[in-house]
Amino acid sequence: MAFGVVSKAGLSRCFRFACLFPACRRCEEQQASRNGQAGFTLVEMLVVLGIIALIAALVGPQLIKYLGKAKSETASVQVGNLTSALEVYYLDNGRYPTSQEGLGALMHAPQDAKRWNGPYLRKAAGLVDPWGRPYVYLSPGGHGEFDIVSLGRDGQAGGAGDDRDIVSW
Repeated sequence: MAFGVVSKAGLSRCFRFACLFPACRRCEEQQASRNGQAGFTLVEMLVVLGIIALIAALVGPQLIKYLGKAKSETASVQVGNLTSALEVYYLDNGRYPTSQEGLGALMHAPQDAKRWNGPYLRKAAGLVDPWGRPYVYLSPGGHGEFDIVSLGRDGQAGGAGDDRDIVSW
């Protein structure tokens, strides 16, 4: 098994060591010492593993940052969807669900909702924020007819970055 090809000029070109000698002794000697066995040396494997580890160390933190940002953006989109669903609920029933009825009124008809025409969401999973906690719903709200709040990654009011609250106002 040769490591090179013969060029038009008749010279052998070694691709393994990038040499242009007519006969590459290094390639021939290594080929003879392997006795027909092909494979990678331990040093070659360690170099490849080192490169992979270096790439993972550089790229990993960036991916984690984007994952957190994606959850915050998902929560913002879900709050917008819940707001739209509440508006349709209001058009059907003439009122928003009370705080006691909560956002569950979008999935199941409350006792006194005679013109309920739901469910107003496709899946009940939309009632839970990306961190697995139910959205806080207040009606009447402190900032409008209703307030919808996700308390962010930390589950506590306030915060910055991924811990900030996602709100409907």
